[in-house]
Amino acid sequence: MKPEIERLLNAALARLTGPVLAEAPAPASVVIERTRDPQHGEFATNIALRLAKAARKNPRELAAAIVAALPASELIARTEVAGAGFINFHLAPGAYAAELARIHAQGEAYGHSTRGGGERVLVEFVSANPTGPLHVGHGRQAAFGATLANLLRATGHDVAREYYINDAGRQMDILAVSVWVRYLEAGGEVLAFPENGYRAAYVLPLAQALRERVGARLQHGASAVLAGLPADAPAGDKEAYIDALIERCRALIGAAGFREVLDLSLALMLADIRGDLAEFGVVFEQWTSEREFAESGAIDHALEVLRRQGRLLEKDGATWFRATEFGDEKDRVVVRENGVKTYFASDIAYHLSKYERGFTRLLDVLGADHHGYVARVRAGLIAMGCPADCLEATLIQFVSLFRGTEKIPMGKREGQFVTLRQLREEVGNDACRFFYLIRSHDQPLDFDLELAKSRTNENPVYYIQYAHARVASVMKQLSARGLSFDRAQGLAHAGALASPHEQAVFSALTRYPEILEQAAIGRAPHVLAHYLRELANTLHTYYNAEVFIVEDAAVRNARLALVLGVQQVLRNGLALLGVSAPESM
Repeated sequence: MKPEIERLLNAALARLTGPVLAEAPAPASVVIERTRDPQHGEFATNIALRLAKAARKNPRELAAAIVAALPASELIARTEVAGAGFINFHLAPGAYAAELARIHAQGEAYGHSTRGGGERVLVEFVSANPTGPLHVGHGRQAAFGATLANLLRATGHDVAREYYINDAGRQMDILAVSVWVRYLEAGGEVLAFPENGYRAAYVLPLAQALRERVGARLQHGASAVLAGLPADAPAGDKEAYIDALIERCRALIGAAGFREVLDLSLALMLADIRGDLAEFGVVFEQWTSEREFAESGAIDHALEVLRRQGRLLEKDGATWFRATEFGDEKDRVVVRENGVKTYFASDIAYHLSKYERGFTRLLDVLGADHHGYVARVRAGLIAMGCPADCLEATLIQFVSLFRGTEKIPMGKREGQFVTLRQLREEVGNDACRFFYLIRSHDQPLDFDLELAKSRTNENPVYYIQYAHARVASVMKQLSARGLSFDRAQGLAHAGALASPHEQAVFSALTRYPEILEQAAIGRAPHVLAHYLRELANTLHTYYNAEVFIVEDAAVRNARLALVLGVQQVLRNGLALLGVSAPESM
């Protein structure tokens, strides 16, 4: 309904352009809002107030002219000028019933729009280092990214989802040497585990898999491994120690052996991540390996683009990107003195490849500590000739896990963390997805395990799913009483449903298309989560106030048509959030 009123208003403004208005306002500036008081109609706009100065008109006079220019519509019963120049729209009695008929006709597609105009969007999210299983923080990024992709697709965007596998660099080397040390221990060697290694239990099965594959071929004595190494923490520097241990590992088992350890560890960790995400209902159209990307020549291509643009300089034996010319705080090294390309070079090349693949919106879902990263990558894209606004980053705040009042400590390196899989196994996929999304991504999230597991109305996902199941229960009761639902009759008489509870359900129900656009445009899945809870509340309130299965067939079918419409919208919204809609609880 709201888009139709916006269309009518834009048509009126177009009629006034020339005689009254110097130019038509941009459609995006024509804002229609729901009213808080039904006495003021269902929708209102302050467009006359905002255009009055430029039109050199009194706001109320301009509002009256706009009302007079509105095309006739069966949707609108009357329009009035109120206050300083607001325009209030009162819906016709059959407007809600007509929208309910659309819900029944469109089913799963109800609420979808073409607002996005087919814009090609690449949503990159999670992209966690494959140095361990996904933890609860990654889970929030996964739930957010998957839901945002769903919302964008539902509002007319051409969306693809991508996971960038950070399988190159020092962290992977640390994982490989951690697995090798555990492998040595399994072979009977006794040596202190490096302070900067990956200490968690998930490393043990990796080491066992390595032993099953290579036997004792990579085994070496502790004395050979440790001879001449610098002191580890706390007596020494743990960073220097782990780097020295990595080099010792390479020297003892050779480059091919080290690569074998690394590749096996990576394959097993990546398989775990893929499986975990699949079980969580999160899928990707593309998985891009950083190592393979670097080997493809794409980084060299990006550097050549920068060189042709005159954006590189040679200094102190290294190659630098003139990032300060694009608002960055300092220039950035892209090739070190030893010829090794930097992570920054890889990152800007990766984003250039996204743009060159035809995506005009590069939407990165990142951790909260990536503010500086975004500015640097944007500078690189601009320097390579990409539009300044093609990169959009959404930063996800941290998750704290609570069991009762006790906060659970987390830290991957120390092995003190709860995996996404453990969380899902304890509270279920549905609670995980919904609780991750109930709060805005730019706010820290306190995840209450006990609430997520509870089967009470205080648990929002349970409350919403119960509303869906409640409608299913009503339909079962109908069948048990030897009655059937007549959809045509119900929709024909839906306009007669005029009680305050029924009007409240209609009003809440028909907000759904607006909510989808608001959630997609604002990158705000929590808006949809909160709306579904509100819609469930109107259904529960209506259920407690009225009897649906009454003797009067017309009233009975009309009420059933209304609650089945609620059930459809609940099911549609839950599907976008990645939450199931059970028929019974």
